Amino acid sequence: MDIRLLLDNIRSTHNVGSIFRTAETLGISHIYCGGTTPTPIDRFGRKRADIAKVSLGGEELVPWEQIGSAGMVELISKLKKEGFQIISIEQDPTSVDYKKVKVAGKALVIVGNEVGGVAQEILDLSDVIAEIPLQGKKESLNVSVAAGVALFRLLDH
Repeated sequence: MDIRLLLDNIRSTHNVGSIFRTAETLGISHIYCGGTTPTPIDRFGRKRADIAKVSLGGEELVPWEQIGSAGMVELISKLKKEGFQIISIEQDPTSVDYKKVKVAGKALVIVGNEVGGVAQEILDLSDVIAEIPLQGKKESLNVSVAAGVALFRLLDH
């Protein structure tokens, strides 16, 4: 399987580090840090201690690259042409229960900004929008928690 992640404008370095750590434990092939998502290496070429502290080395084991905001749509279109299933994890009127989504072979899983979620233009390109049903009063999960819950279920771990 070739499972990749796109982090759509995640703000928190701690969330990014946590996602890298989870991704490594699941054998994720590649992480794209999209838009304003902080990367494990800062703009001066220095390792980011805040990401490394949470990731515990995951940032060194999972290949990653930075994709500008404009490049995310282009990346998704390219991967779709290569046969990747595009799965956004988001609450949306068209979403389906994440437990009903089956990953077959190659997939790009997308998680979004802590406040705004996955951008609409990205949702429009998704093959499926998967939602984690919530039972409590809170309307959402932390993005790194949602990524972990969804990935473990989608990858049947």
